[in-house]
Parts: sequence; C-alpha cells; structure tokens
Amino acid sequence: MPENERSLSGLTEAEAREFHSVFMTSFLVFVVIAAIAHILAWMWRPWLPGPKGYALLDTGVAHVSALVSMLT
Repeated sequence: MPENERSLSGLTEAEAREFHSVFMTSFLVFVVIAAIAHILAWMWRPWLPGPKGYALLDTGVAHVSALVSMLT
C-alpha cells in the first residue's frame, strides 16, 4: 500500500504504528499505577480479613506506630 493511502480508520501505516505505540505506553503506565494503588489499599485494609476479622489489624497498627515513635 502506498504511503499516502489511508485505511478505514483514516490513518496511514506510520500514523497507526505511532498511535499504537502511544496507546500501549499509556496503557502500561495505567496498569502499573493501578497495581500500586491496589497493593497500597491491600496494605491499608486487606480485602479478606483474618479469622478474628479486622481486630488483628488494630494491634498491628498500634505496634507499627509504637515502633515509629521509638525511631523518631
């Protein structure tokens, strides 16, 4: 296909490749940010509580805050 011919999308081959490259880069950045957000949310409050519910998290937070206060 000659360079000046356009496809049904209206893009040339070079333009389509450039768009695909930008799209894939943006998609990968989005996926990485979403994965980090999910990991941070899991660390803050796990979606599946332990056998005693979320009660164990309260003692864990108390231990972490005590440790941080000792370090500062």
